Amino acid sequence: MKAYITAVAFSVLGFFAGTTAEAGGSYDTGASDTSIKLGQTMPYSGPASAYSAVGRAEEAYFRMLNAKSGVNGRKVELISLDDGYSPPKTVEQVRRLAESEEVFALFSILGTAPNIAVQKYLNAKKIPQLFPSSGASRWNDVKKFPWTTGSLPTYRTEGRIYAKWIVTTKPDAKIAVITPNDDSGRDYLAGFKEGLGERVNQIVAEAVYETTDPTIESQIVKFKTAGADVLFNECTPKFAAQTIRRAAELGWKPQMILPSVSNSVGAVLTPAGLENSIGIVTGTYLKDPTDPRWADDKGMTEWRNWMKTYNPSADPADTLNVLGYTLAQMMEIVLRQAGDDLTRSNLMRQAQSLDQVELPMLLPGITLNTSQEQVTPIKQLQMARFDGKSWVLFGDVINE
Repeated sequence: MKAYITAVAFSVLGFFAGTTAEAGGSYDTGASDTSIKLGQTMPYSGPASAYSAVGRAEEAYFRMLNAKSGVNGRKVELISLDDGYSPPKTVEQVRRLAESEEVFALFSILGTAPNIAVQKYLNAKKIPQLFPSSGASRWNDVKKFPWTTGSLPTYRTEGRIYAKWIVTTKPDAKIAVITPNDDSGRDYLAGFKEGLGERVNQIVAEAVYETTDPTIESQIVKFKTAGADVLFNECTPKFAAQTIRRAAELGWKPQMILPSVSNSVGAVLTPAGLENSIGIVTGTYLKDPTDPRWADDKGMTEWRNWMKTYNPSADPADTLNVLGYTLAQMMEIVLRQAGDDLTRSNLMRQAQSLDQVELPMLLPGITLNTSQEQVTPIKQLQMARFDGKSWVLFGDVINE
């Protein structure tokens, strides 16, 4: 089945038959005739706090749904707790959500390390860990972690795509790579080196950083000294912006590549300096609110109206707000498909049965697809280049 969801279609028209809950449905902890309780952690504080826009957008989306009768007549309560992007704090907060708040499922926990910290716990307790805001490969390991799904294109795949683009467009490149010292960075780096293949020796400098570091200035100086003319800037927003700004201050102008997790115009490129960001390349799967090509797009119009009504204090140039909106729509689809069988096992079955689902803020040609063997719904990207105002798409949609 091919489906198209808009912010209005589900809540007003009813994507599936029936808009009210049936008494006598099947329920696990956290679900009832009247409500569904979800939990998540977000970095509302700490070095990755720019990502908190995702959680705020998701809360705003469910607030909109609840104002329009909820999902199948049930209100959706999202309990979103601060973990400061610290895995030990994530463990503490997720235990609270599971054992004290008794949530039905965990949704969109942000970050690779935070999700890893609770993955075994949630799978042991058979509590769904749905659509983590992370592209780590391990979210697609159904045999080992049957209660976890992915959400974003895997970092390994994205790294391979960028490396192959370099090989095609600049075969004599001298490459520098900076990654966080965590599993997400290792995933990106592994895929990047796979994509370079026999050209992997063209990497002239590598560096890592800790999310608790105050700056990464010394790493950028090292890259310039090494003579690199291409930089894979695989950093979280704060450090990605620092890298762009510091390179400009040094008069160093490599071809820079940003990962999809840090290509926000509002959260990264604006603080880095829009002039400093011209020519940077990225991969994306979401429509960019700053791109004039979407000015009259139906999905973009709906998103802008939703932002004004339900998320008015958020930056309309920040694609993290688009991401939160899109992930919340993915969760809505799964809940609606579950109907009145709100058991955790059925929720997992629905999350594993998405078939060519189109969402209004995904790029044309990119759809959600999952199965019992493949639980990462977004597997496609399109390349884009920053022109000083917005990301300009080029090339075709790239399939994993």
